[in-house]
Amino acid sequence: MGIRALLSLPLARYIVDNQRRWMAEGPAIQAGWQNKLINKAVSTRFGKDHFFKDVHSYDEFREAVPIRDYEDLKPYVEKILHGEPDVLWPGKPTYFAKTSGTTSGVKYIPITADSLPNHINSARDALLNYVHETGKSDFLDKKLIFLSGSPELTTKAGIHIGRLSGIVNHHVPAYLRTNQLPTYEINCIDDWETKLEKIIDETIQQPMSLISGIPPWVQMYFDRIRARTGQDIKDVFPDFSLFVYGGVNFEPYRAKLFEAIGKRVDSVETYPASEGFIAYQDSQTAEGLLLLLNSGIFFEFIPTENYFDEKPRRLSIAEVEVGKNYAVIINSNAGLWGYSLGDTVKFVSTDPYRILVTGRIKHFISAFGEHVIGEEIEKALQYAMQRHPEVEVTECTVAPMVAPPQGGLPYHEWLVEFATPPADPVTFAEDLDRRLTELNVYYDDLITGSILRPLVITSLPKNAFINYMRSEGKLGGQNKVPRLSNDRKIADGLKQS
Repeated sequence: MGIRALLSLPLARYIVDNQRRWMAEGPAIQAGWQNKLINKAVSTRFGKDHFFKDVHSYDEFREAVPIRDYEDLKPYVEKILHGEPDVLWPGKPTYFAKTSGTTSGVKYIPITADSLPNHINSARDALLNYVHETGKSDFLDKKLIFLSGSPELTTKAGIHIGRLSGIVNHHVPAYLRTNQLPTYEINCIDDWETKLEKIIDETIQQPMSLISGIPPWVQMYFDRIRARTGQDIKDVFPDFSLFVYGGVNFEPYRAKLFEAIGKRVDSVETYPASEGFIAYQDSQTAEGLLLLLNSGIFFEFIPTENYFDEKPRRLSIAEVEVGKNYAVIINSNAGLWGYSLGDTVKFVSTDPYRILVTGRIKHFISAFGEHVIGEEIEKALQYAMQRHPEVEVTECTVAPMVAPPQGGLPYHEWLVEFATPPADPVTFAEDLDRRLTELNVYYDDLITGSILRPLVITSLPKNAFINYMRSEGKLGGQNKVPRLSNDRKIADGLKQS
């Protein structure tokens, strides 16, 4: 056992012992963070605008701080970009994480000296939880790859600006830098496909033990390696033992990824966002991701059915229930206040607080009042694939067809890129549709009432999603295609790609 593997064992024990203490006191820990955040930001411009000096309870906090998205936050961000200090948080942010917004164009999400440990330590702790539970630490002595965006940064108003994954790359612990790949120079290549080929050149002869990234881009990495070598990943990387992923639901990718690997490997799911590291998988046996209640974020939750109300009901962690869908709202030491993350989650446990990510609050289909959400799409797809085990899906998305060009009733169009298509496409589509009617009563009513016809599958050619993302300038990095949308923009773009 090497020195990294050996030293990780007592560190993992220390981290998990501390974690267990705050896991047992979730509501109290969160109340403490509410007070600490308010007290530290009381003299900021935002704190003065929202009368933080008069806030002494959660009820008062809810009254003082409205729910906002990036557009609402943008005027404060603009002041920071023009050099003003003490706007959202004391001083100036250390970084802005630059990310794409659907309505706001480029978004600049602040990362402060106080919030940076949330991003760095949470990624570390996810691995240490795995080490502690399994006793497996040898992977730390071999090569580790993190498929990420470029670490190159720009500067404005004295603040470094870059992609979150690139920012985090600058803070990889020194003891891991010597076995981290790709090298800095290759990681700085902007064009994803050029970068991917260089990454393969650099890694293909190395003892890779940990591979991390968003599943569709890891799949692309694996596919290129197999095409080049004619071998499964287990034969190219016999030391590969741990896959770390986040950003999308893993289930639709699981079969194809493990088929490419050629053996089962352990996996750890994470839930990082530019706005904060929200949760990670702390156990190989327990369902869900551990919500990080002691990491500089005060969480609020809005039942999804109330989200678009004029004044939606906001809940603290003490008020959530298992099995219900909530939109996630964060208040943090990055200077985000009442900020709607855009994600929806469902609690699978409140002792401790563990969640499943169920979708995006604005990614849904409700062209006919059905309000089908991402979780229902994922479950229907998983069900149909279980009934048709030969099927492998590379990627899919769903959109409404309100006015079919061939006439007849409208329907949901499933645009699917199959790695292996169903032997019986008609039955596969019927199984998808049946499961969706079981999951969503409104969709069922529309089908049985002959308002909608059953869903239609459009099979897309190989690399359709890659070609679409390339045409949008979003190939690689942290980008992914939404699983569903309420309009035809993505669907029509895919058909043209």
